Amino acid sequence: MLDTNAVAALVSGQSPALEHYVRRRPVCVSAITAAEIRHALASRPAGPGLRQVVEGLLATIEILPWTAACAETYAALRTRLEAEGRALGALDLLIAAHALTAHCPLITAEPGFAAVPGLDVVDWRADPPP
Repeated sequence: MLDTNAVAALVSGQSPALEHYVRRRPVCVSAITAAEIRHALASRPAGPGLRQVVEGLLATIEILPWTAACAETYAALRTRLEAEGRALGALDLLIAAHALTAHCPLITAEPGFAAVPGLDVVDWRADPPP
């Protein structure tokens, strides 16, 4: 599962290793990530070329829907992190819960995801996906 910053890296051509990985393997994004990306496009003036590239990429990647199972994982995860005094941004917590529910490694450059118990995190900058 690609996090928002991994999608941004793909769109900007920032990581050839990540581009190679995506061409070789099926990847997905959370519906939460798709919403974040589309919000970014809507809130900032972006040329039609960027919008077309982003929508083209999203058309080729499976967008996993948020489900009741995701909500259950989210509730348990948020409760645990709060009890341990750890914090994660609201949308990042939703994405982490979604990746856990889908049993997907999360490809991201965001270090905060390392605080999520049981989440397989792959940093696309430091450890290009295999």
